[in-house]
Amino acid sequence: MGKPTGFLEYERRVNPAQSPEERIRHWNEFHPMLPEQERQRQGARCMECGVPFCQSGVQLAGMYTGCPLHNLIPEWNDLVYQGNMGHALKRMHKTNNFPEFTGRVCPALCEAACTCGLNGDPVSIKENELAIAEEGFASGGMGPHPPRVRTGKRVAVVGSGPAGLAAADQLNRRGHLVTVYERDDRIGGLLMYGIPNMKLEKQIVQRRADLMAAEGVEFRTGCDVGVDVSAAELLEEYDAVILACGAKKARDLTVPGKDVKGIYFAVDFLASTTKSLLDSGLAEGSYLDAAGKDVIIVGGGDTGNDCVGTCIRHGCRSVVQIEMMPKAPDSRSEDNPWPQWPRVCKTDYGQEEAIAVFGRDPRRYQMTLKECRADEEGNLRSVVAVRLEPKQEGGRVSMVEVPGSEEELPCQLLLIAAGFLGPEDYVPDAFGLERDGRSNVATASGGYATGVEKVFAAGDMRRGQSLVVWGIAEGRGVAREVDEYLMGYTNLT
Repeated sequence: MGKPTGFLEYERRVNPAQSPEERIRHWNEFHPMLPEQERQRQGARCMECGVPFCQSGVQLAGMYTGCPLHNLIPEWNDLVYQGNMGHALKRMHKTNNFPEFTGRVCPALCEAACTCGLNGDPVSIKENELAIAEEGFASGGMGPHPPRVRTGKRVAVVGSGPAGLAAADQLNRRGHLVTVYERDDRIGGLLMYGIPNMKLEKQIVQRRADLMAAEGVEFRTGCDVGVDVSAAELLEEYDAVILACGAKKARDLTVPGKDVKGIYFAVDFLASTTKSLLDSGLAEGSYLDAAGKDVIIVGGGDTGNDCVGTCIRHGCRSVVQIEMMPKAPDSRSEDNPWPQWPRVCKTDYGQEEAIAVFGRDPRRYQMTLKECRADEEGNLRSVVAVRLEPKQEGGRVSMVEVPGSEEELPCQLLLIAAGFLGPEDYVPDAFGLERDGRSNVATASGGYATGVEKVFAAGDMRRGQSLVVWGIAEGRGVAREVDEYLMGYTNLT
C-alpha cells in the first residue's frame, strides 16, 4: 500500500463528461480522461483491503457484487499510484482480456463492493482500468504477441461478442488454431451493434479485432452458422465448437394494434443507427429514424436509456420511457446494505440529455401499454397507457392496473426494450441442443459442455442476458474447459 492515508487525503474523482447540450451534437464518446497526476491520486485512494470485496464476484441477496473476473484491483490501483502503468497492465491482463471495453461500459460491480464506499465514496476503479488499458495501447504495451508454439488443434467459435472474443483470445494464446464466425458484417457482436457509439466508439472494437488477427485468430464475417455453414460441416472440420451467439430473442408486446407500422425492437433500432453511422455517417438514410417523432420506449434498463440518447441525437420531437416497476429509492434502504449491489435510482446519460433538452425526466414509472393506435394509412399515431400499482398476492407482489387510469400518448415510433428470452432457435436447433427452463442452451452442471460431443456453449446463450464483464468471464471459463478437453489438462486461468 503505497499511500496508507490516500483515502483520507483525496476525494473521489471520475472522468468528466461533456455537458448534455454539447454531447448530443455528436456520436462520439464524451468522457475525457483525468490528467496523470489526478489519476495517481485516485489510485492512492485504494485501501489495499485485507479482504478485497471489490474482486469477490459473489452473489448476495440475489444479485452479484464485486468483479466476476476477480480482477487484481488493489494491485493495479497501487501501481497506478506508483506510476508503473506497464506492470499494472500485465497484472490486469492476467484476469481481463478486454479492459478497454469494461473500462467503458461495465456498470462497475467492483465499485459497489469497494470498502471505501461503506462510509464514503468508492475508488474510481473503472476509470483506473480504462486509463491502464489506453496507456497500454498508446505505449505499445498492447501490441500483438502471437503464440510461439501451435498445438495443431482447431476450434470454431460461433459469435464474436465478448464471450466469443474472450474464448478465442484465450485459446489462441494457448496455441490452438481459432476461427471466429460472425453473421454480421463486422466483428464485435453486441459490442459493435448493441452498444451505441457514444458509450463505445467502434474503432475501439475494431482495434481489438485487428490485434487478435495479428496474433493469429481468423475471423469470418458475413457467415451465418446454421444457414451459410452447417453444424455438420463445423463438427467435421474442427476439434471443438464453441457457441457464443448471445440471447437475441427479444421479448415482444402482446397488445391490440401491435402489428401497425412504426413499432420496432430496441436492438434493431440501435443496430440500424450504428451500421448507418459506420457505413456513411447516416448519409444513406437506411436507419430507423426518430427525427421529428414522438417516441415511446418500453423498458427502463440500459437498452432503453441508450434508445433515449439515440433518439435525441436523431432529433426526436419528444421521448417517453415507460417502466412497469416503481421508482427505486435515491439512496440505499436499510435492507440493502453494503456490500450488496445498491438497488437505487440511477439517472444515466440518455435521461440526463432528455432532461436538458425537454426539461423533464423521460421516465414514467408504474405504467404499461394497453393498445397501439394507427392512422388511416396504418402508421402508428398513438398508444394507450395505463398506470399500475403493486398488489400483494399469495406472498408475492405483482403490478396490477389502476381502473380508469388510461391515458393516450402521441407516438409515431414505439421501441420495445423489454429484455430478451434467450438465444434465437436456429443455431441450437442446428446442433440438436437441449434447452433449460429459461430457453437457454443447457450445459453440464457447473460447466460449458452441451449434450453433443465437441460442442460447448458460453455467454448469454448459456446464462441469459447479462453484462459484458460476465461475457468475458464466460469466455475465459469455456476456454479452460475446451483446452482441457483437447489437451487433457489446462494452464489457462
